[in-house]
Amino acid sequence: MTIKTSNLGFPRLGRKREWKKTIESYWSNKISEAELNQQLTDLHKENLLLQKNYNLDSIPVGDFSLYDHILDTSLLFNIIPERFQGREVNNDLLFDIARGNKEHVASALIKWFNTNYHYIVPEWDNAEPKLNHNVLLERFNYAQSLNVNAHPVIVGPITFVQLSKGGNQTFEEKVQTLLPLYKEVLQSLVDAGAEYIQIDEPVLVTDASADFENITKQAYDYFAEAGVASKLVIQTYFERANIKFLNTLPVKGFGLDFVHDRGYNLEQLKSGDLDQDKAIYAGIIDGRNVWAADIAAKKDLIETLQNYTSELVVQPSASLLHVPVSLDDETLDETIAEGLSFATEKLDELDALKRVINDNDSDKFDVLKARYERFQNQAFKNLEYDFSQVRDTRQSPFAERKKQQDAQLNLPDLPTTTIGSFPQSTEVRKQRADWKNNRISDEAYKTFLQDEIARWIKIQEDIGLDVLVHGEFERNDMVEFFGEKLQGFLVTKFGWVQSYGSRAVKPPIIYGDVKWTEPLTVKETVYAQNLTDKPVKGMLTGPVTILNWSFERVDLPREDVQDQIALAINEEVLALEAAGIKIVQVDEPALREGLPLRSEYHADYLDKAVHSFKLSTSSVADATQIHTHMCYSQFGQIIHAIYDLDADVISIETSRSHGDLIKDFEDITYDLGIGLGVYDIHSPRIPTEDEITTAIHRALQEIDRSLFWVNPDCGLKTRKEDEVREALTVLVNSVEKLRESKDPATV
Repeated sequence: MTIKTSNLGFPRLGRKREWKKTIESYWSNKISEAELNQQLTDLHKENLLLQKNYNLDSIPVGDFSLYDHILDTSLLFNIIPERFQGREVNNDLLFDIARGNKEHVASALIKWFNTNYHYIVPEWDNAEPKLNHNVLLERFNYAQSLNVNAHPVIVGPITFVQLSKGGNQTFEEKVQTLLPLYKEVLQSLVDAGAEYIQIDEPVLVTDASADFENITKQAYDYFAEAGVASKLVIQTYFERANIKFLNTLPVKGFGLDFVHDRGYNLEQLKSGDLDQDKAIYAGIIDGRNVWAADIAAKKDLIETLQNYTSELVVQPSASLLHVPVSLDDETLDETIAEGLSFATEKLDELDALKRVINDNDSDKFDVLKARYERFQNQAFKNLEYDFSQVRDTRQSPFAERKKQQDAQLNLPDLPTTTIGSFPQSTEVRKQRADWKNNRISDEAYKTFLQDEIARWIKIQEDIGLDVLVHGEFERNDMVEFFGEKLQGFLVTKFGWVQSYGSRAVKPPIIYGDVKWTEPLTVKETVYAQNLTDKPVKGMLTGPVTILNWSFERVDLPREDVQDQIALAINEEVLALEAAGIKIVQVDEPALREGLPLRSEYHADYLDKAVHSFKLSTSSVADATQIHTHMCYSQFGQIIHAIYDLDADVISIETSRSHGDLIKDFEDITYDLGIGLGVYDIHSPRIPTEDEITTAIHRALQEIDRSLFWVNPDCGLKTRKEDEVREALTVLVNSVEKLRESKDPATV
């Protein structure tokens, strides 16, 4: 049997973040809307033609977006937040929903399943579903005009509704409302010549999928009655699917993840759960990590899968949105580079497999096989660790620690602070780039950093914040910074991936054993502390987040790598404490993100995550206050694990969820320090005192005032200086009035 190759999605950013730069230029009024549209069209064309070079049988269309594909779907079907309704559906509306404006807050931003990508949550309150401008059809026609054999991609109705919030309708009613609109879109694509349509339903790999089986069957039976189901491929990824149930759906075939399914999808096929006449779109190349495939093993897998279908299409396990574009612009040590594979290299792996299977052409296959084998023989793993010598619990319970910390810090009622970072201005980025490229001396760069730290220490003192930060001006990213300094990490030059909107991160690559070799943050933190009598927090990233936001090595169990990182962070925590820093914040924003999609794996993951965090923070004295921070996730499932971290203070996002997180504290007695973010830093709008006061009042209904801190919901590196000054001034003024009033409701 011959095979075909396909792709699920391609990185939007461009090789050197052209997408990001274009969109941000529009936001800052440097280019017109016409220029925005033209530049993005040019980039979309480049992406399509680049994929065509790799001999794919079908290339995705609909993955490209101005911000987020879920938000695109919301606008397509007119699921527009009530506060933004009544406006023309255009680019500016899209950006305002995503970012907020002076009048209205942005929509909630939540992790896309267990990845570091964030989607904009659809809001159903008083929405009037209808079909707006069919951008998907327009992009499909554009791809055809380029002679690109494309297939449209759209998120399916079950997943879209499950990721939504609000509205009075039941889940089933929302799905049924959308079905005629989906039918119209799907029919337009079939009429335009689509050979098949990729309809993404990743929610079908979650525990909740069992609850959706009836409405899922109804939805796809409806598409069958409409005459379009035979063109649909239901795409699942990130975990195993219930193939026996999928087999009951009247569609062309199914996309299955054979990388992250823990082997279950193949076992289901061997059990006869899928009819031979259903096509298998097999995700065999890892779409979420950057390691080269064991191409010989992938060939064996293909030959096995051929026994269970009459039509086999091989593809990445997920959209390549989650990996960088290309290795072509990197200058890396060849011994490590041979083991890497970015988006274009993954497409090349698919091409090599198709050539060797279909045509017995093994030239490319043999080259990739040899590269993989050479990399596997490299010796990057030779360190020994003594975990028994490091504490994984604090010396005393929180109540006893708090007494010592209160006496040492002497903070006021409702203490105020920020999460850690301050604006990465154009000048900050320029100075760092000049230093990295040897255009300025070490001494000149050090002087610049000290001047910037001193300036922001004064700004914080003038505003009246109680606990200060040095601002992290020396850091490009909260994970990449540590990847540059810890042994066992590799940092790329152009290895960017999209996190949310125009926000791109450059995950480091963990290729070997991790070790702390010298202080990482002590110099800047101590300098800042010497400028003020107020406490300055040491700012670190925790082991769980460093692992989840890096491209991890796959030759060791995750928990082993995580604990190696924890030992390194513990060394830095102790170095800060020894230097006189009284508060150390170890951020874990990715703890919830890494939670497996299946609940049967939750306890094991959380136990290991909590252990790693405590391994990194428990060796300090009782008087040293440990903070942590989390943001933009659904925390209800992990609220008990958050408590088990035993951090003296946790700061946690609530602004974009509009306070919904408070409900999670109704089921737990949370008797540790906590700061709930009282305004959204990812929106340029300035909060009002009423908004902040209301947020504090609501939180204090569930949380003891003596434990409560007031802070923004995340770091401030992406905001402009005037926005930061104004917003923090509002925050401090609101708190000062609450202190003066001593409102009985909040005391």
